[in-house]
Amino acid sequence: MRGTTFSSSGTMEIAGITLRADLSGALFWDEQRLLVVSDLHLEKGSSYAAHGTLLPPFDTVATLRRLSAVIAQYDPRTVIALGDSFHDRDAHARLTGDDRATIANLQVGRDWIWITGNHDPAPHGIGGDVADEITIRAVTFRHEPTGARGEIAGHLHPKARVATRARTLERRCFVSDGERAVMPAFGAYAGGLSVRDAAFAKLFPKRAFIAHVLGDTRLHSIAAARCY
Repeated sequence: MRGTTFSSSGTMEIAGITLRADLSGALFWDEQRLLVVSDLHLEKGSSYAAHGTLLPPFDTVATLRRLSAVIAQYDPRTVIALGDSFHDRDAHARLTGDDRATIANLQVGRDWIWITGNHDPAPHGIGGDVADEITIRAVTFRHEPTGARGEIAGHLHPKARVATRARTLERRCFVSDGERAVMPAFGAYAGGLSVRDAAFAKLFPKRAFIAHVLGDTRLHSIAAARCY
């Protein structure tokens, strides 16, 4: 596919900009030392519990542990959290002291930008800057995708279902046609939307995209036609 490069090493090109994709679901831009994660949905478990659906209350800890690991790996100068970092408007207030301390420690020595999402307002008292979107060179980072060239967005929580010789697998994935991309959700309890959904057809005409599926040890590039 023209304009798309994605190898097992995780190199992805968007609008002429080369980025590295991590199996955690994060993107890293080496030139800018920029790490991007999307849809953390912190405190989703406590939000569900408040409405009578009991889930193990460990999602925030698990998500922050994975985020800590990927930050330790890449040592970014800047982190962009691409919206819906918190599951609802009061989620930041439900963070434990330990979780707040973890976020504060992750922010030390680097810039941190919270992109606003449809679930979360500007977070209070947890550091970092807040923006509706941010553009760096040819790439614009925003929460809800519009289909614009050079856009990296989240919101849709893409997942792909593919058949192998032994079984059928359903995994989170990046979706890209080389000009724009939708990132997988990073949050431990975040759900997923099939890449066959009409929402992706609106962004990628004729479904001309690749699903870059998060495997056990590497990324797998699967044409849209092979996903169901």
